Amino acid sequence: MICRHANHNNQREDPDVSRHPEPHTPLAGWLTALMLALALLHAPAVRAQTPAPLAEWQYSVGVPLVEMFQGQPEGWKFRLGAAMTVRPRYDGAHDYYVFGGPTIDIRYADKFFMSTGEGLGWNIVSNDHWRAGIALTYDLGRREKKDHDNLAGMGNIGMAAETKLFVDYVVSKSFPLVIRANARRQFGGANGWIGDLGAYMPLPGSSEKFFWFAGPTMTVADSAYMGRWFGVTPEQAARSGHPEYRASGGIKSYGGGVSAIWFINKHWFATADFGVSALVGDAKNSPIVQRTTNLTGDISVVYQF
Repeated sequence: MICRHANHNNQREDPDVSRHPEPHTPLAGWLTALMLALALLHAPAVRAQTPAPLAEWQYSVGVPLVEMFQGQPEGWKFRLGAAMTVRPRYDGAHDYYVFGGPTIDIRYADKFFMSTGEGLGWNIVSNDHWRAGIALTYDLGRREKKDHDNLAGMGNIGMAAETKLFVDYVVSKSFPLVIRANARRQFGGANGWIGDLGAYMPLPGSSEKFFWFAGPTMTVADSAYMGRWFGVTPEQAARSGHPEYRASGGIKSYGGGVSAIWFINKHWFATADFGVSALVGDAKNSPIVQRTTNLTGDISVVYQF
């Protein structure tokens, strides 16, 4: 699912619970489970940074918490696996589809990364509380033929390269809330700006073999992006039968997600994610939108070394 870091120390990576004493308080147990879980961190699912109900923070959940609890990792880490995703064909679509493929995550310390989840990036700032950087990602766009009944005459939105600026902030060890923000500029496709503000934290009930996170998110976009994805020009109206519609910049959607990881052993782990997104404002009122609320989910099995 999400690009994750592993520890710089093999002993910390070992999920063998016999090495760790039983905590004496609920808080101690919670934090111990958090540190153990983050020692293995799960990988990204096979999905791109294209519009979807999955919360943007789910692409990188856990990364800033590793540094707060265990310090910065060192050396190279590789994660390879396979994933399957269920998602709507596009923002506001009625139909869903299933696809699968490889998941790849390669990282050097906490400086550089290349993955199917977060793209190709550089963490310019990385310390106990802050993580900020820049990445190159992509958007798969929208194909008219994938939903001809609704999109006929609307034309395609091509695949686009994106530059992404991101920042994470961790409140504290005793209150491990992570606040995340990002802004992405597309080159091609909608040729606009889109950004997300979200937060997440680990949930009670986690253990050395299982851990989960949850949190809300909000997505905003400029008029270029909103107009391309949700607007209908006079030419498109003449071809498609949809009424003309102008979509302005602003809040595009609210949503949230849950991410979980199951540890099989030191090298193998499985992940699962669920997300929901509700379109609002001009996006919700667009004549091409069939569902204002969409769901998505994915699972993956990953080997790390």
